[in-house]
Amino acid sequence: MAKFEQKRNKETICLYIALFLLLLYVSPLYILGEDAHIRVHDNLDSNIAWYKVLAESGKILGGIHAVIPQVMNGLPRDAYGTEFSGIVWLHALFPSMTAYALSQTITRLFAFVGMYLLLKTHFIRDEKAYLIRIGVSLAFAFTPFWPSGMLSTLGHPLALWAFLNIRSRNFSWKEWLTLALLPLYSSFVLGFFFFLTAMGFLWLYDLIVKRDWNLPFLGSIAFMTGVFLLVEYRLIYSMIISSEPTHRTEFISSRHEFWRSMRLSWKNFVYGHTHVMTVHTPVILPLLFLTLAVLIIRKKVKEEKVFIFLLVLNYLLSLWYAFWFNNVWIPLKERIDLFNTFNFARFHFLRPLVIYLSFAIACYILWRMGKRWRFFVGLALAAQIAVLLPFNEEFLYGVHYHPPSFREFYATKQFNEIKEYIDRPQHSYRVASIGLHPAVAQYNGFYTLDGYVNVYPLTYKYQFRKIIAKELEKNRRLRTYYDEWGSRCYIFVDELGKHYGFTKKSKKKIKNLELDIHAFKEMGGRYIFSSVPITNAKSNGLTLMKKFNHPESHWRIYLYEAK
Repeated sequence: MAKFEQKRNKETICLYIALFLLLLYVSPLYILGEDAHIRVHDNLDSNIAWYKVLAESGKILGGIHAVIPQVMNGLPRDAYGTEFSGIVWLHALFPSMTAYALSQTITRLFAFVGMYLLLKTHFIRDEKAYLIRIGVSLAFAFTPFWPSGMLSTLGHPLALWAFLNIRSRNFSWKEWLTLALLPLYSSFVLGFFFFLTAMGFLWLYDLIVKRDWNLPFLGSIAFMTGVFLLVEYRLIYSMIISSEPTHRTEFISSRHEFWRSMRLSWKNFVYGHTHVMTVHTPVILPLLFLTLAVLIIRKKVKEEKVFIFLLVLNYLLSLWYAFWFNNVWIPLKERIDLFNTFNFARFHFLRPLVIYLSFAIACYILWRMGKRWRFFVGLALAAQIAVLLPFNEEFLYGVHYHPPSFREFYATKQFNEIKEYIDRPQHSYRVASIGLHPAVAQYNGFYTLDGYVNVYPLTYKYQFRKIIAKELEKNRRLRTYYDEWGSRCYIFVDELGKHYGFTKKSKKKIKNLELDIHAFKEMGGRYIFSSVPITNAKSNGLTLMKKFNHPESHWRIYLYEAK
């Protein structure tokens, strides 16, 4: 009994150390504030500005027909997601950078707790193996997840813990409360639709193989799905009930031949995906194959069915992801809009759970083989955590890649100078940006014709296209990007390509711009913010008003007026 208590105390101490390291990991966000460096792609260039625009519109609780006038001449309120999302309220209650730091902390803490509970309750119950539980949970919480995804993928372990408890008929109110609250800090389409589908297959397995209807388990799946549908009612309306076609109906994603899909599946299996980064390549993947080899040599493959299943599932998820873009789907995608508007490839968003659960089980298999193997497992856990540490945002972006800080990116002081120079109510004119993301102008209160948006009317896409038609004709890559995707409704320029971050140190100039300024003005456009000079501005009906520099800004802004 004394030895048991001693081990329990050691585990408690290790838990506190892990939680301290987790808080240390997110501390730069609080210490540096707006001088912190965070992800630009699908973050600073979009989501953070969206939350600010929504909060300042006063229409967080707007009806399904409400409009956000600041973006693209009136963007449907539904494009900004549900008001029942916790991250929306964080950004409504706190300054953007504070909200971001809090969201990172909440997500990583619940990722750690969820994985720890899952391993301790269902997969690694051995009290002596507490370092595996804690080490894997900490590594999982350190993964560089997509920030606005919240618990959409990192919440899967906590949800699986609740579901497996209910499945085993050993549950209380805690499991049901978990399933009720997770939808408030996660996304149905960015993670939990696929997770709940997997739970449905697990229930079917029990029904077919075990002849067990398990009504509590089935009820729990239906319950969480129902909560998500209530939370995401705006999404349901825009996808199913609303009759107005959106730009997503023109998505074309199936282009790959068989062997290209096979290569993509292997690439995804080995390296992962930017929105669900697991950083499993250097440590976890070799360890999984080593464990498989050991099981084959020792003829114990049949004894570790869960591990083998997860290893196979891991690749099948990558295979499904890759083949969703194969041309075999073209006939169905041409007939059924849902296959274009909803990204079914995202079943691979289950991979963070699968990979780290496999990692934990592999470590436990090796750990049970003796002292030397236990030392090796300890090294593997430490190595995986060490591999993840450089992916801390401040190190990755502040030291390695050198993108702008939060303050430099949004450049509020510089854009306030521009606003004062124009000296007109911001709602009385429209602007567009060249060479920088429209999110910068939006964050600073300007009304923009352009934007990066998940859902907007197809008619607007056609209307905006007139402005950039000649530039798209010059560049097939840009034309395909806009016509066959179009979520970035930007002023694309052939000479700039798909680059939206020309800094004040840039020497780039636009020499042969061809915009339809008449179409721009018809849509209410008056000013263009360009991060590079336009040498033939006059031939486009543009007049350079002033050049703006600011020491705290990432940009040099050339303000052009459409006369």
